[in-house]
Parts: sequence; C-alpha cells; structure tokens
Amino acid sequence: MNDYKPRVADSRLTDLLDAMGAVLIEGPKYCGKTTLAEQHSGSILYMADPEIREQNITMAQTNISRLLQGTAPRLIDEWQIAPQLWDAVRNEVDKRKDDGQFILTGSAVPPKTEEIFHTGTGRIAWLRLRTMSLWESMESTGDVSLGALFRSADTVDGASNLDIEQLAYIICRGGWPKAVLKKSRKAALIQTEEYFETVTRFDISRVDDVERDPETARRLMRSYARNQGSQASAGTILADLKAHEGDTVNENTVYSYIKALKKIFVIEDSLAWNPNLRSKTAVRTSDTRYFTDPSIATAALGLGPEDLLNDLNTFGLLFETLCIRDLRVYAEAIGGKIYHYRDKNNLECDAVIHLKNGRYGLVEIKLGGHDLIEEGAATLSALANKIDTVKMPAPAFMMILTGTGQYAYKRPKDGILVVPVGCLRD
Repeated sequence: MNDYKPRVADSRLTDLLDAMGAVLIEGPKYCGKTTLAEQHSGSILYMADPEIREQNITMAQTNISRLLQGTAPRLIDEWQIAPQLWDAVRNEVDKRKDDGQFILTGSAVPPKTEEIFHTGTGRIAWLRLRTMSLWESMESTGDVSLGALFRSADTVDGASNLDIEQLAYIICRGGWPKAVLKKSRKAALIQTEEYFETVTRFDISRVDDVERDPETARRLMRSYARNQGSQASAGTILADLKAHEGDTVNENTVYSYIKALKKIFVIEDSLAWNPNLRSKTAVRTSDTRYFTDPSIATAALGLGPEDLLNDLNTFGLLFETLCIRDLRVYAEAIGGKIYHYRDKNNLECDAVIHLKNGRYGLVEIKLGGHDLIEEGAATLSALANKIDTVKMPAPAFMMILTGTGQYAYKRPKDGILVVPVGCLRD
C-alpha cells in the first residue's frame, strides 16, 4: 500500500515471523492491526467479511484445512470468530515444520472455549499493537532514541516542534490511524467520540456475550478516566461512581466491566516494579490505571482541546497516559516493558523502563515548567538513592519526560535528562 505509514512494530513482526510458525497480533479495534499484517502477508482471509462470514464459520466447522490454504504468511483476520482456527493453525505449523506460516489478528483476548485445547507455546508468538505513537504519527522529530539512551546517556540532544495547543489536540484525537490521517480536526475528534460509543454500546457486551448496560459502561469509563495514573481499587472506583454519577452498581459489576474492557484492550494498567532497596520500605503492588490511548479518557469525560487548556491538572493526568502509551511502544521495540513504582511513603516514579538484560531507566512525566521539572528531579534522585546497587545495577539513565519545552538537555547538577515527548522515539 503506497500510503502505508511504517509502524515501530513492523520490524518486530518481521523478527517474529523469522523465528516462529505463526504470530498473533492483538490490540484495540482500529489501531491498525490488519493494515500492519497486510504488509507482511502472502495471502489473506478476512473472517469478518459480511459477504462470506457465515461461509467461513461453516468451513471452520466442516473443512478447516481449506481456510489455511494460501501463500505464506497466510493472514487470518479476526480469527476469533471461529476459535477452532487456533488449534488448526498450531497443528498446521507442526505439519509444515517451517516458520512464518501464519499471521492472526484479533481485537479481543483469545476466548476460553472448549474449541481451543492448546496454548500455542513454541508455535505462536504474540505481538501487541497499540495506537500510533508520536514518532509513528510523525509528530515527534525522533531526535532522541530510547535505545540509544540505554547504550549511553552521557549526552542528549534534540528538539520538539510541539506546542501546548498541539499537544492538547493530540491527546483528544489520540493515535488512531484513521484519525491521524484525517485532514479535518473536527472529523478526527468525531472518530474518537464514535470509538467510545462503539465500545460502550456494543463491544463491551460482545466480547464475552454478557449483556452490559451502555450507560453503566459510560459512567464507569468516566470514573476510570478520573483515576488515570492512580492505583485506584475497584472499591475506590465504586465510591467515585456513587459520588459523581449517583450509581448503585456493586463491586462485582465494576470488576466485570473492567475485565471486559481489558479483554478488548481499552484498558492496559501498569504493573508495579519491585526493585532491591537499601531500606525495608514496603513497595505498593497495586496496578496503575491507564486507558490504552488518552483520547478514550477525553471522550469518556466529554473533553476537547480547549477544556484541557483551561484545566492543566486534568491536562497533566492525560498527558501522562499519552506518554505511557508512547513509552510502551518504544520500550517493546527494544525488548523492554514499562512498570510503575510507589512505596508506602508515597515515593512514586511514573515509569520504569526495564529491559530483559536487567538494565532499566527511571522516568518522571511532567507537563512542563521549572517547578514541575524540579519536583520530578527530586523524585528521581530520592528513588535512585534507595536502590541497593550491590544487588542490582544503578539506573542507566533518569529522565523527565515533558510536554512543553523545545529542547532535550542534561542537567549539569544531577545528570538527569529533560526530554520533550515530541522528540522521543524507540
């Protein structure tokens, strides 16, 4: 496709196809899974095509091997429509004894069903695709490479072209490929609102065939948006629902809705990081709440760019959601994962980028301004001083990721990096 915008995940998909018999690409609807897979496929089966959907389901029940025929890699889009395809693909990979045979895409976690007997271990790899990062949407200059910082953080140099008004719009628009490509800002924002409507009206019930009330889903997602970046428990969200929405749901209902939203990749919480510390400080193990894209939060709250500019506290919270998304995209490209740190004394670090080789970087996220940057630097220094560097390495770098500010630089007094998100890449 001539108008295809390369994704960070392209190289990862190539590597996985070289190493494994099949690859499952998962992620939220409309994040570009099918488009990514099409670039790497030799033949394609669209399971959800309305004209042949029922025929495909029948074939999966009567002659499933026919659906697997085609030039490799064979893309099977929305495979979960016929769950028995999972075992059929696994079995076919074993027969062919070759890698790069199939690509599967899906907008929901594979269902637990009697039609799936095996996990696919050793045959099927997993690739998470998220909405577009600022580097992928060409709104980051890419001057500062996360991978390069892990190799050496002695110097940093880069510039961002984003101002605060642009950033407010980007948060509300999100990284949905169709919205990014829209020429009209109004049309792009409408697409995000309609995504929210689709989730609450249909997807949250269809994921596991449990009927859920759309209005309850909207209220719960508003509460989740208000708790972005926090370790709010289901009980806390329930209390927030009662306080703000006058809701009468119970805690089991909250759990059910949150579980469904995770299955369709609307929610992706951040796990707690538990390092070796010099002190006996207890580390909080609760997950930190995040939507997969900041625009889901703005749509849930009914906010637009001007609303964010008039409420910098909310702006800062949702800016954190954007940064966590981008850091996840970049970290996974270099073999890393994103965690969150908080201890009983409320010392908190927004993001810990942890690589498979044990190296890690500490990141504080601040919208910008001298006072917030100083606050972030104090937090990073306090955490670094707690780490027992006899039992684990010192951080490869400490970074304050900002929204405002044009240039990336290294602070002379403490060596902490200050990097605008508009110049970061993998």
